[in-house]
Amino acid sequence: MSATIKLTSSDGQEFAVEKKVADRSVLLKNMLEDVGDADTPIPLPNVTAKILKKVIEYCTHHKDDPIVVAENDAFDAARKRSDDIDEWDATYIKVDNEELFEIILAANYLDIKPLLDLGCKTVANMIKGKTAEQIREMFNIENDFTPEEEEQIRRENEWAADA
Repeated sequence: MSATIKLTSSDGQEFAVEKKVADRSVLLKNMLEDVGDADTPIPLPNVTAKILKKVIEYCTHHKDDPIVVAENDAFDAARKRSDDIDEWDATYIKVDNEELFEIILAANYLDIKPLLDLGCKTVANMIKGKTAEQIREMFNIENDFTPEEEEQIRRENEWAADA
């Protein structure tokens, strides 16, 4: 049995998590290295209980995966692909848009690179092949351009439409 740590969500709910699961988060791993094995719960003011529960589910499933090292991976071809999501991850990330974006924010805050990549790949797949209007509708984004501004942007970016 590995050590257990306590996490407290922004809405005050406490979660007991295996240290190995918590170590999937670079933020938590660094905090634990700094403070040692304290029994004090770690507050996570940017993550609600609902989202923390989802993040813990992800980290528990992936606790035995190799830790991703963030060495100059800006050009890592595997990270750029959006069609390589495994079956468990694809099922896990099937949530409404609001929850998806909250998971992305939590993964970013907690520094869980594979979960952040999964969320971003999911969004990329959602918008792939869609028009600007379809994307606005999908994410409830108000179009604040005048027709003249839109036409100017189209002219300036004609090269992108050919791709």
